[in-house]
Amino acid sequence: MTTPLLEVDNVFKTYALPREKLREPPPKVHALNGVSFTIEPGRSLGIVGESGSGKSTLARLAMALDTPDSGRIRVLGRDLHTLSKEALRLARRDFQMVFQDPYGSLDPRMRIERVVTEPLAAQGGVTRDEMHARAAEVLEAVGLRRNDLGKYPHEFSGGQRQRVAIARALITRPRLIVADEPVSALDVSVQAQVLNLMQDLQANFGITYMLISHDLAVVHHLCEDVAVLWQGRIVEQGPPERLFRAAEHPYTRTLIDAVPEIAPP
Repeated sequence: MTTPLLEVDNVFKTYALPREKLREPPPKVHALNGVSFTIEPGRSLGIVGESGSGKSTLARLAMALDTPDSGRIRVLGRDLHTLSKEALRLARRDFQMVFQDPYGSLDPRMRIERVVTEPLAAQGGVTRDEMHARAAEVLEAVGLRRNDLGKYPHEFSGGQRQRVAIARALITRPRLIVADEPVSALDVSVQAQVLNLMQDLQANFGITYMLISHDLAVVHHLCEDVAVLWQGRIVEQGPPERLFRAAEHPYTRTLIDAVPEIAPP
């Protein structure tokens, strides 16, 4: 039996808000309320919901960038939040992240080669020549040129910067990439180019995505399954074709109505 790539099991997460009154406890927001799902290798999952639904919180927990209040998150059978710091560092080669903002996620003081090789350097055990060769390989894989390694982020357009961010995620040859709204900060024409690139990389490198988006049309492009997140809960899940044809939850139908340019398949 194949081990699931990602298992999220009954995860809860609460955040304290700024205190409104001095003598009262700070109010809390329940970002996630018992979220559970599984991603099998080679079968990408889209997480769809409006702003504030808990999508980015879920992405951070799946990447072990934050800790759940309760519940378990496993990557290839390993509970990320019980691993030692060293074990987690080594485990990160199997999962990487692409952030929403291609401007804020790249250090403007670093040349592209250093930006792209950061995850590889963190793993250790790789020579400088090997890192250079891997950086050139992934940069070409995302449609940029080998000699772009010596440039700085400000020398690229928004779409090119997101390609750099995708190259950085690719360099450890991960099994899973968590992409948090990877095209929402880009122009519409550039969005299509980046989504097509991600689809090609999926086919060429065997990558599985957990794709976070507010747009059902975006996840329909890349994902075999979609989970609809509303107020910290998954209210509906299934293949995007079924959701477009026969969504059961009113909130899912609202999301579909928000993308009228996408015709049901």
